[in-house]
Amino acid sequence: MNCNHCGTQNPDESKLCQNCGAPLTATAPSTGNQPQPFQESAVQSQQNIQPPYSLPQPKKKKKTGCLVAVIIVLVIAILGIIGLTRLPSKKDDSKTPVGANTQSTETQSEKVEKVSIDEQVIFDRNSIKVTVTGLDVNGLFGADINVTIENNSRQNITIQANKCSVNDVMVDPIFSADIAAGKKANDAITLSSSDLKTANITTIKSIEFVLHVFDSDSYETILDSDAIKLKTSADRSYVQTYDDSGFLAYDDSGIKIVVKKLNSSDSFWGSDVYLYVENNSQKDVTIQARNVSINGYMVEPAFSCDVVSGKKAYDTITFFESDLEENNITDISEIELSFHIYDLTSWDDIKDTDPITIKF
Repeated sequence: MNCNHCGTQNPDESKLCQNCGAPLTATAPSTGNQPQPFQESAVQSQQNIQPPYSLPQPKKKKKTGCLVAVIIVLVIAILGIIGLTRLPSKKDDSKTPVGANTQSTETQSEKVEKVSIDEQVIFDRNSIKVTVTGLDVNGLFGADINVTIENNSRQNITIQANKCSVNDVMVDPIFSADIAAGKKANDAITLSSSDLKTANITTIKSIEFVLHVFDSDSYETILDSDAIKLKTSADRSYVQTYDDSGFLAYDDSGIKIVVKKLNSSDSFWGSDVYLYVENNSQKDVTIQARNVSINGYMVEPAFSCDVVSGKKAYDTITFFESDLEENNITDISEIELSFHIYDLTSWDDIKDTDPITIKF
């Protein structure tokens, strides 16, 4: 019989294999196919053989790049705010013009009195409806006029607020709402706290603005509303005061321009000339500065002031630090300019003033 262990042929009567000594099984079948001899060393060698490639490892989940970016931006913003609060404040270097009337009875206040507005529909035309739902004077960036907008037209629209004033003082509102056809939106017209502070508005008594509606896809104007006037719950006896102290630079045809001061320490860009403007004419106007020079050197300032008929404005003519450095101007002693006044709606020229000299 054949040994099942090593395959050696043994006599039929043998009980042990003559070659390896393994017990022989009498019932082991005798076939033509001989089993392969068992070699322990071969098995061990196979166990030591490594596969020719590495098995795939489970992939680690990648962190969302967007989330990481947002976290980084937030951290930088927080550190920036902390850093700014720790920076020493610049010394006030304000200068008033020579010959300026410096009498002013105004006192600056940071806090705006809490007032409210009744819910009311302020616009309903061309399948577009705007409802004022309230006023929050403690909004993130200023006072928020909360509105609900319904667009029942077939156009995607954008609504903005133009020609805005508070207590008859011009302000630049923060507001631009996109509403798809057949949809609604809740939004807010924000009256920035910086504008209110500049105008020394501590009690919001009246608000006036025009809604400008245009097609969101083609940018074509759909309509401009009539002036919308809102009254708050403020005491009806409250009277807003206006600080017109300073150097009277121009006063003609219902337009009055007063230069109040020159300041560099509070300017982000370089140096600012603060103005007070009154428009007592019958037209809405834009005022710009032309042929401007500082200490005899020509410069290009940033200035464009819109003033609706019957309103006032506080604004600044900004001189860029790069222009001052290029002309080696370290101290502003004289500014010469002309004011260009034109119609806000038609752009027709109204007046180009004679050169005006302002000394500091």
